[in-house]
Amino acid sequence: MDDLQDRFPPLPARIAGLGELAYNLWWSWHPEARMLFKRLNRMAWKATGHNPVKLLRVLPRESLEAAAADPEYLRQYDAVLAAFRQRTQTQVCWFTENIIPGECLPIAYFSLEYGLHHSLPFYAGGLGFLAGDHLKECSDLGIPMVAVGFMYPDGYVRQKINADGWQESVDEVLDRDAAPITRVLDEKGAQLTVQVPFTDPPIHVAVWQVMVGRISLYLMDTELEINDPAHRRISDHLYISDLEQRLLQEIVLGIGGSEMLAVMGIKHSVLHLNEGHPAFALLERIRERAEGGMAYEAAVQEVRATSIFTTHTPVPAGHDVFPFELIDKYICHCYPLLNLTREDFLRLGTSPTDPPGAGFNMTAFALRLSNHHNGVSRKHGEVARRMWQSLWPDLPVEQVPIDHITNGVHVPTWIDPKIELRCLECMGPSWLENHDDPAVWGEVQKIPDPEFWGLHYRKKIKLINYIRERTRQRWVKNHVGLGNVVVGGPLLDPAVLTIGFARRFATYKRADLIFHDLERLKKLLNDDWRPLQIIFAGKAHPADDPGKRILQRIFNFARDPALGGRIAFVEDYGEQVAQYLVHGVDVWLNNPLTPLEACGTSGMKAAINGVLHLSILDGWWLEAYNGQNGWAFPGATEGDRDALDAAALYELLEKEVIPLYYQVNDAGVPGGWVQKMKEAMRSIGPQFSARRMVKEYSRKFYQPALAAAGS
Repeated sequence: MDDLQDRFPPLPARIAGLGELAYNLWWSWHPEARMLFKRLNRMAWKATGHNPVKLLRVLPRESLEAAAADPEYLRQYDAVLAAFRQRTQTQVCWFTENIIPGECLPIAYFSLEYGLHHSLPFYAGGLGFLAGDHLKECSDLGIPMVAVGFMYPDGYVRQKINADGWQESVDEVLDRDAAPITRVLDEKGAQLTVQVPFTDPPIHVAVWQVMVGRISLYLMDTELEINDPAHRRISDHLYISDLEQRLLQEIVLGIGGSEMLAVMGIKHSVLHLNEGHPAFALLERIRERAEGGMAYEAAVQEVRATSIFTTHTPVPAGHDVFPFELIDKYICHCYPLLNLTREDFLRLGTSPTDPPGAGFNMTAFALRLSNHHNGVSRKHGEVARRMWQSLWPDLPVEQVPIDHITNGVHVPTWIDPKIELRCLECMGPSWLENHDDPAVWGEVQKIPDPEFWGLHYRKKIKLINYIRERTRQRWVKNHVGLGNVVVGGPLLDPAVLTIGFARRFATYKRADLIFHDLERLKKLLNDDWRPLQIIFAGKAHPADDPGKRILQRIFNFARDPALGGRIAFVEDYGEQVAQYLVHGVDVWLNNPLTPLEACGTSGMKAAINGVLHLSILDGWWLEAYNGQNGWAFPGATEGDRDALDAAALYELLEKEVIPLYYQVNDAGVPGGWVQKMKEAMRSIGPQFSARRMVKEYSRKFYQPALAAAGS
């Protein structure tokens, strides 16, 4: 690790531990740790985007010395530092007590993106936040894990909407010295660089480290002068459109990531692939064993038994497929090393039902070379078995060995701190430790309805104030026109029933479905007594023009006076905006084409805060909906699906959702609505938590894989 003292001025000795804490994202899911930084200077904490490294760089010495002399601050500081060290260093944890006693080699988790905190923008969407939540929960449960990914120094794409509503992409360069990330140093004190095996010309990566509680996440960066100019840009952006660069990125992730761990002396016993992008790590594991003298078939069997592959998409276009000639160009060195013919190797990445020359499919490759496979919801497991049955042609579809583990969200990250504090009071001091226990969440009924509604209403006001302030800042800084200002949400009213829709603007997610019958929607928005308002947020992929057109359509509706200022579009959706939205809206809307939603986790984040889900029965909602914790409609499978689904949505809004919200008692509390909110928290909180998810991975996959590794 590089010298952190150079990042900010020396800290007073009494509170020097703030520097250690700032560089471990443990603070991001512990409110008491965040409060340590916030109490130093509330305005500076806000101005630095809740980034403690940046905060410690800009604070005047007097603020730090005042904190070091404040007995109350020091009491809180000592308690937080003690908890931090105990929870990140203790050897006794859930994993050692329930899965493998004692020490074992770590599980290596590979992912192309990680959503951890907005100070480290190494994510594009749900896949990254799932990976981030997975690491945080593994830290909490003591899972021995090391993670691998990319840093993307110039690759976070900011969203800018121009005057006609068209999305423009603006790259943001990461200030690495003002972020909770550190250089990994070699024995000479220089930043460690690693050469990716077998690449010609050679590709080198610089190595960075992010601490996520007790877990190390190692990130690679190809922006080095030693690299060929074309190769320097491999790690610039997520999801490169150029196929050759995309293949190189996945070679660096899988093969380079494996080599990086080996160079650092980090041996791993089990491999977990988050999607097919890092699947070449399987190839590297086999090659290492073959190079050590193991026969190919024996190496394959050992790698399969100790490898887990999680697939996240039922959309065929979401699986990477590369032309055979590109595979030949960059992977052909492996054919003789494995004692395989070209045809034998390429067959590993193809399906018997593929047309000739279809290409090398990374998902097929990962499925063939791992024993443990899963989709990310029960429905997605069924879809995945049908999609990939051709790899097991002798088995009926129900016996295809693709299991499911439904995604979950990291509750300490996504629950509102005031809700968390109230849950602590009514559920007991151990509720967060046991938050995957349904009995614990039943205690939410103890919170009186007026108090519960007051907590939610304050979050809603906070959301709307946040949106207004963002809009003001953009107007001042970017001199945007008044039309764009109106779109940003200054006319929102906290008293009005508020729907949130926030996700990637892919066409199958149908962000504009609610506008299908515009006149019918106008009546709902402009009702004098029971109005509706909708907040949209999300980005289209930079290369997805159809998605951009949907976004543009919604943007232009938002500035149409006929819709009464009841539509808002929040520009530049990211993790911080998501936090405010899942805490503060009344209803979370989801209406994809079924069965194209593999799981979806944003609705889970909303539900643990009492926000009610209104969704097509697809993905996780098929498992979660119980008739009392939100609303559901089945989703048409034939005919004019948009028209049929929009009609079902309007029907629910008109007859159930809107009447229930505006049915209030003399104290202004919508009692029926509050009961649904409590039921959403009670039924969804434990079952759709990352804690339940990671325990399920541990019991289903990690335990047998670790046993195989030790045999």
